[in-house]
Amino acid sequence: MILIGIDPHKSSHTAVAVDTSGHQLAQRRFVVNAGTFRQLMAWCESWPERRFAAEGAGGLGRSLAQQLAAAGEHVVDVSSTLSARARLLGTGGSRKTDEADARHVAQVALFRPDLWEVAAEDQSTVLRLLTERRDDLVHERTRVLNRLHAVLRDLIPGGVATGLSADKAAAAVKRIRPATATDNCRRDIARDLLADLRRLDRLVKDNEAQMRGALDASGTSLTGLPGVGPVLAAKVVGHVGDITRFPTEHHFGSYTGSAPLDASSGNNVRHRLNTGGNRALNSVLQVIAILQIRDGGRGQEYYQRTIAEGKTPSEARRAFKRRLSSVVYRITKRDHRTQLATAA
Repeated sequence: MILIGIDPHKSSHTAVAVDTSGHQLAQRRFVVNAGTFRQLMAWCESWPERRFAAEGAGGLGRSLAQQLAAAGEHVVDVSSTLSARARLLGTGGSRKTDEADARHVAQVALFRPDLWEVAAEDQSTVLRLLTERRDDLVHERTRVLNRLHAVLRDLIPGGVATGLSADKAAAAVKRIRPATATDNCRRDIARDLLADLRRLDRLVKDNEAQMRGALDASGTSLTGLPGVGPVLAAKVVGHVGDITRFPTEHHFGSYTGSAPLDASSGNNVRHRLNTGGNRALNSVLQVIAILQIRDGGRGQEYYQRTIAEGKTPSEARRAFKRRLSSVVYRITKRDHRTQLATAA
């Protein structure tokens, strides 16, 4: 078995082949263009029994890793942290080259059987792209709305009330009677901003329609969980991807940043807040927790019971988020089993 490590960059990819003992056999640098994948496969065709390891398969190495996965090749993702540690252990310093990085990526994959295997992009990737696009649109809408508020404040004494919508803004603009050339310019800018706001509203609405269609195609049942609408469900499915890469709900809790970190030393047993993990998923769990606590039901009962045990509101919310993480994991695992059974 030959393991081929890949160190990806924007303009070039460096590949190094190592044997089962980690010794380097060959290396080659590929310029990134339309023929990169074909050249890589031609270079390594002399090793029919091979595996690939790509550093940052979710970043700069995504395109090549996805091409390899689609071609039926076995590809694992090696984080930059692991490859940096391998370099430090192998050389005793931080000096690096692309060839050395690719070799260390291969060596990490050789001795770490628990690395995430890259799977071909599916509906979860579509949902992640749609949710990221929605976040961009909402941020841009907020910026335009704030700017519109500022312009209307200079045109209307006291400005307009919060909760401004496109229709309310249009009604306010119609009532404006500019007294000076400057105010006339402000009104024109307000009309432009209003047009931008209407356009962004349409884009957000279209995005959510696409999201609902992609959710239906994914077969998720997360929307049945109280507090989880289409947007939150799409974010969970999009960021989780293949649920089987998490062996247990505890691994999933660590990934979402909802599981506390063990900081025990000697006889002192303690845990501290986990500020790592996937912060987008952590944010989703926070929103679900707040909605369930507000709207009543079993979530609110658990929160109140935790408060009664002496925990602060923040501690109680964190405990509830950890519980929600396990619930989301079990639902997603169940959906995965259902899809396998349906496919069979």
